[in-house]
Amino acid sequence: MTAGIEDIVKKVEGYRPGEDLTLLRKAYQQCLKAHKDQRRLSGEPYYLHPLEVANILADLRMDPVCLAAGLLHDVVEDTPETIERLREEFGGDVARIVEGVTKISRLQFSSVEEQQAENLRKMLLAIVDDVRVVLVKLADRLHNMRTLEYIPEDRQKRISRETLDLYAPIAHRLGMGKMRGELEDLAFRYLEPGAYEEVKKAVENRRKVGEEFLSEVRGLVEAKMKENSIPARVEGRIKRLYSIWQKLERQHVSIEQVYDLLAVRIITDSVKNCYGALGIIHNTWRPVPGRIKDFIAIPRPNFYQSLHTSVIGPHGQPFEVQIRTEEMHRLAEVGIAAHWKYKDGNAPSPQDEERLAWLRQMVEWQQELRDPGEFLSTIKIDLYPEEVYTFTPKGKVIVLPRDATPVDFAYAIHSEVGAQCAGAKVNGRLVPLKTKLRNGDIIEIVTQTDHEPSRDWLGFVRTSRARNKIKHWLNVAQRRRAVEIGRRLLEREARKFDVSIKKIAEDDFARVLRAYGCSHPDDLYAGLGYGKFSARQVLGQLAPAVHLDGTQPAGLATAVRRAFGFGHDGAIQVHGFDDLMVYRAKCCNPIRGDEIIGYITRGKGIAVHSKTCPNVQSLIYNSERRIEVEWVGPKISFYPVKLTLFTADRQGMLADVTSAISDVHSNIQHIEARTGDNQALIDVVVDIVDKPHLEKVISSLRRIEGVYQVERVMGA
Repeated sequence: MTAGIEDIVKKVEGYRPGEDLTLLRKAYQQCLKAHKDQRRLSGEPYYLHPLEVANILADLRMDPVCLAAGLLHDVVEDTPETIERLREEFGGDVARIVEGVTKISRLQFSSVEEQQAENLRKMLLAIVDDVRVVLVKLADRLHNMRTLEYIPEDRQKRISRETLDLYAPIAHRLGMGKMRGELEDLAFRYLEPGAYEEVKKAVENRRKVGEEFLSEVRGLVEAKMKENSIPARVEGRIKRLYSIWQKLERQHVSIEQVYDLLAVRIITDSVKNCYGALGIIHNTWRPVPGRIKDFIAIPRPNFYQSLHTSVIGPHGQPFEVQIRTEEMHRLAEVGIAAHWKYKDGNAPSPQDEERLAWLRQMVEWQQELRDPGEFLSTIKIDLYPEEVYTFTPKGKVIVLPRDATPVDFAYAIHSEVGAQCAGAKVNGRLVPLKTKLRNGDIIEIVTQTDHEPSRDWLGFVRTSRARNKIKHWLNVAQRRRAVEIGRRLLEREARKFDVSIKKIAEDDFARVLRAYGCSHPDDLYAGLGYGKFSARQVLGQLAPAVHLDGTQPAGLATAVRRAFGFGHDGAIQVHGFDDLMVYRAKCCNPIRGDEIIGYITRGKGIAVHSKTCPNVQSLIYNSERRIEVEWVGPKISFYPVKLTLFTADRQGMLADVTSAISDVHSNIQHIEARTGDNQALIDVVVDIVDKPHLEKVISSLRRIEGVYQVERVMGA
């Protein structure tokens, strides 16, 4: 049930006693007036949506200005109201927040990827300017996700994907664990409905036993804390559905093997008592080796602090224990909103500014990235870092993502240190540059003045800073070579027909540049050097009066198109080109319905990759060699797709697998099973028409009892 304005006012009065809330009530009246004739797809009056957004912000204990902006966040976008009028009526802060939210919502772009990238850019910049813009947007998205059932399925999936890719990571990076968890679970429900229901059923089947177990453990913990004079509030929780599913997918385990499925949280009054409580827990139950994490001594980049340990509890049941102070708990739940204070128009405190230092650095690193695909793929590493804490020889902490290497470390120190990185010592020993760093490693970088970045580094670096700097250097160097090669190719072709490039009129050259979408001669030469344009075709445009014999016959071009599956009869079409050879890359084996990208190869035509192909980021680092491709024509082809199933080792499993595949009208080309430790690994190659067909096959297999995970294997 939606809260009323007086319920919200009462909440605000509880955490900001004595504050004048006239602005809040005035914003509510304007919200009612602006949206009075509007309704949501659910049939409810539209004003209930901004009212619930304000309620979510009140739960975050935000200031009245932020709540007023939440009530008014849609009036400029959906009604005749203007920013200027809002500024006059409600002040500059409210107007600025509403304008920031509106700018994010109004963006229109030519592709979903470009829209996502620009949305994220705008959000990052908005957080730097005023974090309340993004808090309003997150509250808006959360309520929209809660009411997503009323919109068409295609929009449900698109909005859920955007939520999982952009909004949940932003909430995570701002330390807002509670909001992040709900956003992920809601998106999971619509993106993977089959898996969602399976995980939900598995949790519900264990809920009663789990809650009884947690109740028993809570009682024991409370008694132990009291016995040792440690004041403590003890909570129990069952892990969120999306987090469980991620662990099942990543570790190929059954739900019984998820150590932190059940967790107990001990909230005490001081850091000293946090460590005291940890000792008591370890004296009571045996800890699981390698599962102790101290985020109090070294907080996560989003300022999350807590002690984590997994122990084997009563009856041999593993469970997780989290220990933190009340202040740490509030920060873990609502993140930056816990401390972000605006009073009397003053700027945020230095402590609040420090909390956004990571963001300012990220924005700076991403400024050079104009390609939407690169921006999205690299920003996700920055938003969801799984941290490794490393040290310089002088003891400075460098926080890197999991599996980061000495090259990542070098670029984190300085761009020039990264570019000149010739070797590395880890804990005093020389190691290969692709060595994966571990917590506590001390790294010393060996540099050489004349050393240059290697393309091979793209295969193992993990940070966006390192990847972007390497790509930038390679792009500059490769473009320089491509321009020179292209110039030589055109001059050589011109000599064959006794044409002097130098004598071609400037107007003719400019006309040809426009025809090929180039703004400078070097752009044309680079295209020739990369193999994007034909030297013969360009010369024909530059010197149309000259007869160029020996061109490719039309019949051969048609035959090539048919042989390689594109043009009018094939499955893939290249934008703007008729006679380029096209083939699906073997490394990812894209099928109809996958998002695809073309890469111009030298002498082999256009390699078409799935955008999720692991080779895309390391291979297609040069945007000038990318080319737009799309699926066309009727669905007449079958694609072989390899799936790997992680299952229980039980009688009849193979029969169930073959039956599930047959039920969704797919043929099996090959199947092979391996068993061990009461588990089985089944590889099966099936005929697939398109991506929706593949999703039906995977969903059918996941419904089989004892199937833990189904993975599509790239390159089948």
